[in-house]
Amino acid sequence: MTDETRAGFAAIIGAPNAGKSTLVNKLVGSKVSIVTHKVQTTRFPVRGVMMHGQSQVVLVDTPGIFAPKRRLDRAMVKSAWEGATDADAVVHLVDARHWTGHGDKSEDEAIIGRLQQLGARAILALNKIDLVERAGLLAATKALFDTGVYSDVLMISGLNGDGVDQLADLLASRMPVGPYLFPEDQAADIPSRLIAAEVTREKLMLRLHQEIPYQLTVETETWEQHGNGSVKIGQLIHVAREGHRSIILGKGGQTIKDVGTASRKELQDILGCPVHLFLRVKVSERWQDNRERFTAIGLDFDA
Repeated sequence: MTDETRAGFAAIIGAPNAGKSTLVNKLVGSKVSIVTHKVQTTRFPVRGVMMHGQSQVVLVDTPGIFAPKRRLDRAMVKSAWEGATDADAVVHLVDARHWTGHGDKSEDEAIIGRLQQLGARAILALNKIDLVERAGLLAATKALFDTGVYSDVLMISGLNGDGVDQLADLLASRMPVGPYLFPEDQAADIPSRLIAAEVTREKLMLRLHQEIPYQLTVETETWEQHGNGSVKIGQLIHVAREGHRSIILGKGGQTIKDVGTASRKELQDILGCPVHLFLRVKVSERWQDNRERFTAIGLDFDA
């Protein structure tokens, strides 16, 4: 047993909905990334800190890589690739179903093409293996490995944990020798205010439908720590249209009340203290053209 410590960054890249946030949360052992059934949930790289043996692995959960159309899309994709090129290890997470005849693999193919251009060697993590037959899984693994961009192949299920320990072992071994970058008991390096905003945005995404979740953002305006240990949080939900505001409020204010209750309960679990959460909704038609909004969530406005 050596006392030598290792520390570095591992980027988790992949198509939207490949399961990146679920995997990061499983590796870290606590919730640092929001998880929904909708694509493009993660808008900025969330860094979760995994302690594994003598290694500290800072996991960069990047936004899903897709064909960008709007300014926000371009900023998210640029952020994802920057997270990958700056990392000590790269994990390409692939939804196994897309390579066994169930779904579109074109986004994975585009990522593979970019990795080939960069001359990068990534770890292939074939995810959701519990949802496909073994024969198809072996054929998919061979097709992917034959692209030449992968140094290792692992079959995992981020949801139930199959293969995740092996991935943790591999990432820990790939980190460079050096002192830890964060305190050992720190799960994420993003501010509590930002985590709180993301939790509320997750609850909105789970509750709302169609395009509305992509037309909103959440800002933590106020954060007051009280002497009894509780915290009072005020958040502003920016929406693009008045019609969206009405939908978020719901009949008699019921929708926003339900969202606030769900968010408050989860924040109490994360923060370990009583939370008093106050939400309000504002129509900000051009919030996606606001440089400050991008900067606040770590994205490049000029991407």
